[in-house]
Amino acid sequence: MKFSALQIASMLGGTVEGDNEVLVHHLSKIEEGVPGTLTFLANPKYTSFIYETKASIAIVSNDFIAEKALPQGLTLIRVADAYGSFAKLLEAYNNLTKKPAGVHPTAVIAEGANIGEGVYVGPHVVVSDGVLVGEGTILNAGTYLAENVVIGAKTEIFAGVKVYRDCKIGSHCTIHSGVVIGGDGFGFSPNSENNYSKVPQIGNVIIEDHVEVGANTTIDRATLGSTIIRKGVKLDNLIQVAHNVEIGENTVIAAQTGIAGSTRIGKNCMIGGQVGIVGHISIADGTKIAAQSGIGQTISEPNTIVQGSPAFSIMDYKKSYVGFRKLPEILRRIDDLEQSKS
Repeated sequence: MKFSALQIASMLGGTVEGDNEVLVHHLSKIEEGVPGTLTFLANPKYTSFIYETKASIAIVSNDFIAEKALPQGLTLIRVADAYGSFAKLLEAYNNLTKKPAGVHPTAVIAEGANIGEGVYVGPHVVVSDGVLVGEGTILNAGTYLAENVVIGAKTEIFAGVKVYRDCKIGSHCTIHSGVVIGGDGFGFSPNSENNYSKVPQIGNVIIEDHVEVGANTTIDRATLGSTIIRKGVKLDNLIQVAHNVEIGENTVIAAQTGIAGSTRIGKNCMIGGQVGIVGHISIADGTKIAAQSGIGQTISEPNTIVQGSPAFSIMDYKKSYVGFRKLPEILRRIDDLEQSKS
């Protein structure tokens, strides 16, 4: 499908500088642009590429001023926010490529399941008894929904996702391949025979609206009650969320982070990759945690920035790190002083 510069500008509320009728059929990075593609310039680090890109259309912010001649034939679309506008186009493009409604003949749907209008059910999908799937949702190949699972409207579940019984996923969510939602929490109790007895995990997982969960992330069901992922949370790939954890609205967490049981994370937090968080603590709203940090105690002050393992104030961490890098020199000087005294 092809779109003209004028059509795209109308969609984005922008203005065309160049050929209104030039057509594009694909999107590209600015450094890899080819004729017939549309690209964008938002990060100043990539400004040099706009003077050599071969893309047909480039989205730029209204305040962009060309410092030299642009490539011949390049049409600009000026908008208030180049990055936001390009993201809007990506979403529109993604919607065009989504699966049409229908049920693949290899899918297995229980009689007691309730499938909304416009739902796509792919090959080898299993929908168990008591499941409710909202309108316009996409269940890609190999998805498994256990008994009494609820999926909201216009959510996409990618191939191979497993959702255990009684779990709930909201509307407009994206759950990527390999995710397991509602597996048992890590609950075991030592017994008199010097081994461990399993503690039944009878709670569930609740994922609210507009949440995205990255590939191979696991979210354990609660022992009692619910593990809760609040509205707007974004989880990267390979994250472990343990039983009874609660993650507040619009918090983002990068890959390989592990969160132990019953910890509560506030809203609008930013957590870097490979962070380890112990159980039964609270993390205040707006907290920022640097990558590879270890969080061993409650963070009660909102908007705190921490780093290190164990983590502490990022400014103190940076000062300490300067001293740590100088430690070999300091030890050598101490040795020299001791030798001079002997």
